[in-house]
Amino acid sequence: MTGAATLLQDVFGFDDFRPGQAEIVEAVSAGENTLAIMPTGGGKSLCFQLPALLREGVTVVISPLIALMRDQVRALQEAGVSAGALTSGNTPEETDAVFEALEVGRLKLLYMAPERLAAGSAIGLLQRVGVSLIAVDEAHCVSQWGHDFRPDYLRIGALRQALNVPLAAFTATADRETRVEIVEKLFDGQAPREFLQGFDRPNIHLGFAAKDGPRRQILGFAAARKGQSGIVYCGTRAKTESLAGALREAGHAVMHYHGGMEADDRRIAETRFQREDGLIVVATVAFGMGIDKPDIRWVAHADLPKSIEAYYQEIGRAGRDGAPAETLTLFGPEDIRLRRAQIDEGLAPPERRAADHGRLNALLGLAEALTCRRKTLLEYFGEGDVTCGHCDLCDQPAEVFDGTTAVRKALSAILRTDEWFGAGHLIDILIGNETDKIRQRGHQSLPTYGVGTEYDRRQWQAIFRQMMGYDLVRPDPDRHGALRMTDAALPILRDEAQIMLRRDSIRAAASNRRPAVKAMVSDEDAPLLSALKAKRRAFAEAAKVPAYVIFNDRTLIEMAQTRPQSLDAMAQVSGVGAKKLERYGAAFLEVISGEVTHMHPTRRKLAGREAGSIYDQLLAVQADLSRGAEGTDKPLSCSASLLAKVAQLRDADSTALQRLLGDRRAQRFGPAFLDVLREAS
Repeated sequence: MTGAATLLQDVFGFDDFRPGQAEIVEAVSAGENTLAIMPTGGGKSLCFQLPALLREGVTVVISPLIALMRDQVRALQEAGVSAGALTSGNTPEETDAVFEALEVGRLKLLYMAPERLAAGSAIGLLQRVGVSLIAVDEAHCVSQWGHDFRPDYLRIGALRQALNVPLAAFTATADRETRVEIVEKLFDGQAPREFLQGFDRPNIHLGFAAKDGPRRQILGFAAARKGQSGIVYCGTRAKTESLAGALREAGHAVMHYHGGMEADDRRIAETRFQREDGLIVVATVAFGMGIDKPDIRWVAHADLPKSIEAYYQEIGRAGRDGAPAETLTLFGPEDIRLRRAQIDEGLAPPERRAADHGRLNALLGLAEALTCRRKTLLEYFGEGDVTCGHCDLCDQPAEVFDGTTAVRKALSAILRTDEWFGAGHLIDILIGNETDKIRQRGHQSLPTYGVGTEYDRRQWQAIFRQMMGYDLVRPDPDRHGALRMTDAALPILRDEAQIMLRRDSIRAAASNRRPAVKAMVSDEDAPLLSALKAKRRAFAEAAKVPAYVIFNDRTLIEMAQTRPQSLDAMAQVSGVGAKKLERYGAAFLEVISGEVTHMHPTRRKLAGREAGSIYDQLLAVQADLSRGAEGTDKPLSCSASLLAKVAQLRDADSTALQRLLGDRRAQRFGPAFLDVLREAS
C-alpha cells in the first residue's frame, strides 16, 4: 500500500485513510470484484478514485446524477488528475476534450450516466479505449425493490461481461435484500469481496416530533441555526415554495427546488447551494443525491419520508465533513395516509407493495421509538452494540407505560372482525361508537365492543400508530389497508410478552384538539378510495380523457363508503349509470371485493333493477325444472334474453306467459315462473 499512501497524501491531501478505506482500496486496486457498503460521508469516492490512479488504463465510473459527476470531475481536475465526464450537460468543447484525452491514453477516470449505456456505441467506445475497471456509485439504484431504482443500472452487468474487467460497487443504503440484488444484477450472482463498513453517522443528531403547527416548528428549528447551511425536505412542490417564502420572510437566505422547475433553474440552484455559505434549500427529494456539499449542518423533514432507507439517505446529506450536524423529522397521521396511498396506488406488483409497506413500518417504528433512535435505526440495517447519547430520546427519555392490555384489546378487535377492517372501524368498536357500519355488521354484539373507553379516539389512534411501528399489525394491500396481525403480536395476544408504549405520545394526542385535517373519507375507507382512484386513472389514461369523465370523486367516495359487493349494489351508487356500469362496473367491483365478477351481458343490463332479482329467481327455478319435475324429461331451457323478457313482465298471467314462452316451455316452467312473478309484485 506504499503507492496508495503516497497518492493519498500527494493527490488527495490526506495523511491517513478513514476507517475501512485502506482495505477497500487494496482490494479494488488488486482487481477484485468488490461491493462496499459505507456510510454517507465515509469516503466512498476515494475508494475507486485512488485505485484508478494505481491501475493501468481507464476507470469508468457509472454515477446517477450529472451534478455529482461534474463536481467530482472538477475536484479531480483541481487535484491534477485527468478526469472527464460524458453527459448531456457537456458543452461541445468539454466533450471534445474528453475524446481527445481518451484517444491519446491520458484520461484516468471517465464518468458516465447509466442511461448512456443504452446507446450501442457506448460499449464499442469503451472496448476501444482500454478500460481496466468499472466503478458503480450509488449501486443500490440497481434494485427494483429500492427507492431510487434506475432501470439503466440493469445494463451494467452486461457491460462488465462485454469488457471482461473487474467491477467495484459502492453504496451507503443497502439492506440485506438489496445487497443480494446487487450481487445478482451486477456480478451475475458470483459473490464479490464484500465490505460492510457500517451505517452509523455518530456526528448526526437524530430527532423526531409529532406535527403540531409544522410551519412554526420548521421556522423555530431554522431560527436556532441561523446562518448555517440546511435542507428542508417537503412532500409537495407547492409546499417547497410556500415554506421557502416563510423562511425568507423570517430573514433567512433561502431558495426552493423541485422537479417541476426548468432544468437551467435547477442547475443554477444546485450551483448556488454548493457555493454559498449559510443557504437553506427547501426541496422535494428531487434534490440531494448528487449533492456533495460537506458543510450542511442540518436537515429537516417537514413531511415524513417514504421509507427508512430514504430517511437514512436524506439525513446523510448533513455533516459529511464529520462535524456535528442535526436533524428533525416531523410526522403526523396525514403523512402516513399519504405514504400508504402512494404505495397502494402504485403500479408495483403485490410483493413490491408489501415490501414498501414494511419499509414504511420500519420508519414509523423509528418515529415512535421508546429508546435510543440510533439503536433502532442501525438495528434495521443489521447492526447491534450501538453507543449513542446523541438523539432526542437519549437527551430526554420518553415517558412510557405498560400498554399490553390496550394492545391486546386492539388485537382482539382485529381478530374478531376477521382482519377485514382498518383502524377507524376498530376504534369505533373499542370505544363503543355505534355507527351505521357497526350496526350493519352486528359488531355491537362483539365481546370487544366498548371495552376501550379508557381512551378516546385520538389516543387509540396513537396506540394503533405505535402498534404499526412495532410491526404488530400491518395494512393488507389486498384488503385495502385492513389491519392484519403479524407473528410478532402472538406472544402479546397469548399473554406471553408485554409491550411498552409512549405515554407522552398518547397524552399529546388527547390534548391536541386542533381541527382535524379534512379528509375525503375516513381513515377506514381511505386505502380503498386510493385504489379506486388508481383504477379510474388507468381507464382515463387509456381513453385519454379527464378522470372525472369515468367517475367523479363523489361517486368513488360513495363506492368506498358503501363497498358494494355486486353489480346490483354497484348500480345503486350515485353516478353509476347503465352504460358506465356495463363498461366499468365489473372492474371497480373487482377492486372493492378482490374477486372477478362474471355475469351474462343480458343480466348485467338488469343490474340494480327489480327485474334483475326476478331474473335470478327465474334462473334458479329453470335449473330445478330443466329435466321436468321428476328429473327424467328431456332437457329444456330458456335463453337469457327470453328470461329477461319474463322478468320484466307486468301483471303477468298464464296466457301472457304461454304467448311469450311457447307451448312446451310454458308447460314446463309456466306455473313456477308465475309464482315468482306474483311474489315479486
